[in-house]
Amino acid sequence: MFDAIVVGARCAGSPTAMLLARAGYRVLMLDRAEFPSDTLSTHLVHQPGVAALARWGLLDRVRASGCPPLDQAVYEVADIRLEGCSRGVEGQRCGYAPRRHVLDAILVDGAVESGVEFRPHCSVSGLLRDGSGRVTGVEGTYGGSRFTEHARLVIGADGMRSRVAEHCGAEYTSRKPRLTCAYYAYWAGVPADLELYERPRSWVAAVPTNDDATLVLTYFPQDRFEEVRADAQSAYLAQVRDGAPALYERLRGKERVERLRGTGDQQNFFRQAAGPGWALVGDAGHHKDSITARGISDAFFQAESLTRHIGDRLGGEPALLDAALRSYEQERDAQLTEGFEATLSAAQLETHEKRLALLRAVQADPELTTTYFDIVAGIKSVTDLYTPRLLALL
Repeated sequence: MFDAIVVGARCAGSPTAMLLARAGYRVLMLDRAEFPSDTLSTHLVHQPGVAALARWGLLDRVRASGCPPLDQAVYEVADIRLEGCSRGVEGQRCGYAPRRHVLDAILVDGAVESGVEFRPHCSVSGLLRDGSGRVTGVEGTYGGSRFTEHARLVIGADGMRSRVAEHCGAEYTSRKPRLTCAYYAYWAGVPADLELYERPRSWVAAVPTNDDATLVLTYFPQDRFEEVRADAQSAYLAQVRDGAPALYERLRGKERVERLRGTGDQQNFFRQAAGPGWALVGDAGHHKDSITARGISDAFFQAESLTRHIGDRLGGEPALLDAALRSYEQERDAQLTEGFEATLSAAQLETHEKRLALLRAVQADPELTTTYFDIVAGIKSVTDLYTPRLLALL
């Protein structure tokens, strides 16, 4: 009998399992993959996520991997160019973009070192329930054999297409259309800051990562997906050339070190976050377009929120645990809804004169520029930008 079983061991599952184990609970963590391994990701960790890594004692491992700090951001749209850095969180002013085979392995190691039992190459095929319908465990296959395991709480951290959410019957509480498709590749020896280039129906980004590589991402409207997929390489390079000409020049003569990756399935939703004996964290319960790169930092927030609300209730009355899970869902939705709406707005890939006028005012003031990058990182609300200083410039 475990206190908790966590299904999924990446950037939502491992922190959740680790924090529960550090709280004294017996935790089993399962994943279909072997680690270290890669996964589709923009792999940008904004400053709130960096602060979480520091609190958990794992940030030094990310730094030791050779992942460069992102201490300068550039954002270009129309005639506007913003340069600067956010104020940061808890002294962490830099973002990081570690490769996922690096970050996820660090998180798994942190969980195992905290006492989590980890089973890779493990497939979960269903959930166990008691006579009242309460989830009481999982069943699946591990090492070629069928197994069942019981727990007071089963946590789905198994991504956007979560099987745990499906088995639990977690309903969508908000669901919006797909807005963009994205393609990206890694390039060797391309100097870059964290760079964002916006044009109508186009978004291009550059992010330095491990091994002297730079991730260059392109976003297209969802209605172009079939066209882009038919010749993704040409469409990718054309999007960089037209949307970020200076970056395109830096790519000339450089080596693309891995294959082009992409997806046209960037779903936008909130699911019910919890029910009797189960909870969802990370993309399993809430997913949005990757254009704002909030996924990892949001997953870290959910891991901390869920474990904080659980507190000492895993060993008590089920009704107390259920109340804690409802509180977790309320906090998740309250904290992440604004970022969800901002992401949907960015993913429209439209430029509006009213927003451009605001950004021109921001460009004229270094303090406002810093606040803007705080908003990009998810540190501050967009309402924090509307200060007397901004209003005087508009």
